[in-house]
Amino acid sequence: MEIKYIQDEKNEAEVQLDNLTVAEVLRAYLAKDEDVSFVAWKKEHPSKKEIFLKIKTKGKTARKAVADAIKQIEKDADDIVDGFKKAK
Repeated sequence: MEIKYIQDEKNEAEVQLDNLTVAEVLRAYLAKDEDVSFVAWKKEHPSKKEIFLKIKTKGKTARKAVADAIKQIEKDADDIVDGFKKAK
């Protein structure tokens, strides 16, 4: 999956994604970050595949907030997989 930065400023970014589930998971993790002051996604029209995620931050760059959220998602996903492996 690719994240394409449409707008990339220090404390504000807009990224384009092509998967609504990924956009919502990323939004949820970004919302937990105390340095993120605003995060929301929008979809122009149901017939269009692109989803746009808007991020505003205070204290760290928007790009860093996205990177931190992705790192945490990967860690949590690995923990889930490990939990299933142990449950066998």
